[in-house]
Amino acid sequence: MIVKYFELGKKKISNYNFFLLYGNNKGLIEETLEKNIKTLSKGKIFIYEEQEILKNKETLEENVSNNSFFDKEKIIIISRATDKILKVIEDIVDKDVSDILIVLKSEILEKKSKLRAFFEKSKKTICIPFYEDNLQSLNLLATNFFKLKKIPISQQNINLITERCRGDRINLYNELEKIENFSRGKNDLKTSDILKLTNLSQNFDFSELVDNTLAKNQKKTFNILNENNFASEDSIIIARIFLNKLKKLLKIKAQIKIENDVDKVINNFKPPIFWKEKDIIKKQINISTYDKIEKLIFEINKIELNIKKYPAISINLITNFILEQAASN
Repeated sequence: MIVKYFELGKKKISNYNFFLLYGNNKGLIEETLEKNIKTLSKGKIFIYEEQEILKNKETLEENVSNNSFFDKEKIIIISRATDKILKVIEDIVDKDVSDILIVLKSEILEKKSKLRAFFEKSKKTICIPFYEDNLQSLNLLATNFFKLKKIPISQQNINLITERCRGDRINLYNELEKIENFSRGKNDLKTSDILKLTNLSQNFDFSELVDNTLAKNQKKTFNILNENNFASEDSIIIARIFLNKLKKLLKIKAQIKIENDVDKVINNFKPPIFWKEKDIIKKQINISTYDKIEKLIFEINKIELNIKKYPAISINLITNFILEQAASN
């Protein structure tokens, strides 16, 4: 059965166990997976690549068949699905499994795709296509974001932000995060601020710099620093991104102590963590203790105060912090 993503709230999908999410809008696919599909089950989440299943078909079959007393519900997510996995899925659909959700994620599938045709025509499956965001949909997302955060901004500047996101809502969310951090304590956002903050063609994303620093990716971190000419006002934005990401890591660490399952915590974290962030967050978690993260939060708060107090050396303050963190064990 074909269902549009915006119809999911109106359709009764809880009776279905098999979903195909395909298209080139990865950001919207991940949102739909988090908000609509995963909420159908409280089961443990298992994530595979199609190649893993094809190399060892018994892995999936055993996962579907073996339900323990404490682990009856499951969500199985298979990425990069193609027609090659169709026979495996057909066999499972024929078994009428219960308490298990199987979700296939795929790139663009042509009309002649056998996998797409199966999910569209079968009465037991749901097929959801995802197309690229247009300026109108991105504009609406940005407008709602600024209303929710109570950040005053002109429609002209909202249009500018969405135009610079290249039709990708993940880019949009990254830019909105930067703007939110920058806007604290300001009464208005100027067009010059927006241009500088969303300068995607010239600067690496500040989030990428922070992520690689916290993951101890020295080569990447040093490359970003060497390739960019940060301005004084960029220092406060970078410091606040550090603070937000460190607070997120602290919450994840605390939840892992309770759940004792890294993948489950990351997959169920609110607000949702996008697929492309998960690997680097796992690395950050593995190399940082709870106490170390708390210490870094204290340090970055102190650095932010010094940046405000001594703006002339703000670049040195934040750069020294970055170099120290990237190089430390």
